[in-house]
Amino acid sequence: MASQRKPLIVLLAAPETSASVLYGLFDVLVSAGAVYPDMVNGAPGDEMLDVRIVSADGKPFHCIGNIPVEPQAAIGDIEQADAVIVCDMYTSIYDVPKGRYPREVSWLRQVHNAGALVVSVCSGSLLLAETGLLDNRQATAHWAYRDMFQRHFPKITFRNESVLCLAEEADRIVTAGGVSAWHDLTVYLIARYCGYRTAIETAKVFLISGHSEGQSPYSVMTRPMESTDGPITDCQAWIADHYATAKPVEKMVARSGLNARTFSRRFRAATGFAPIEYVQALRVEEAKQMLETDEMSNDDVGAAIGYEDPASFRRVFKRGTGLSPAAYRKKFRRISQIARPHWGAHT
Repeated sequence: MASQRKPLIVLLAAPETSASVLYGLFDVLVSAGAVYPDMVNGAPGDEMLDVRIVSADGKPFHCIGNIPVEPQAAIGDIEQADAVIVCDMYTSIYDVPKGRYPREVSWLRQVHNAGALVVSVCSGSLLLAETGLLDNRQATAHWAYRDMFQRHFPKITFRNESVLCLAEEADRIVTAGGVSAWHDLTVYLIARYCGYRTAIETAKVFLISGHSEGQSPYSVMTRPMESTDGPITDCQAWIADHYATAKPVEKMVARSGLNARTFSRRFRAATGFAPIEYVQALRVEEAKQMLETDEMSNDDVGAAIGYEDPASFRRVFKRGTGLSPAAYRKKFRRISQIARPHWGAHT
């Protein structure tokens, strides 16, 4: 009796790929069904997935950190697969993320048309976006690429808060957020192709707990788009030092010499934010740093950044981070407790 074909999972990599993503995905996926029985019962089980690394030409290369990669195939050797994962492919937030991978873009369209689930991790979503498969769809990537998606892929609804975006799952498209989102992705893929129980067992082996709170607690306000709009640039510089002032948008409008409607339009064009959203983002960033390191009460933190009403502060903060100020402080204080004994050790 012929053995049942294993689902084929293909990992697409390039020199711009992180070794941690590529080899992390490979190690966890290839272990599905095999490692847990070995660790619990002393007898390895059967590997349940056929996992292969591919690149444009199939030739050995070095990825980020000068780590060697030996692909098992070129993309032209793979016409069909159950799932194709576009690993992260680092791109500066100021680069034009198009035209770098023409062969990969064409191949991804082909394998998706042939029935494959197409998945991306972190900056791999930029490559997937270039295929057009994400047009008029929801997608995620690392939070730092939000502005890049708005500038270069305006047809895509960017889900800044998502670690794993499953909104387009029915059309065989899934996108994952930051680099470590591959943890969540492996659990999803193993559950999809091997079953829920195997996914749980594999997560136990690798201590994978997922990012249930999403990306928002980790995101940082990135440097706004470069602007040649003098009045707006001046207001950005001013508000960076005066974000806690009362009625900040009114004061920026007055400073600019523009009427409110024109100011709002030009401010959004220059920064990607409505003026009040920009102020709130600045305030939340300052509050996050204070909650991470200071001993001030949560209400005092809110007052220090411009919110005399504690309820208003909590509401704005949770909208920006997905967590209450108290929950945020608790989460990142745990990290500081791990790091604190080593602070200054290498200075």
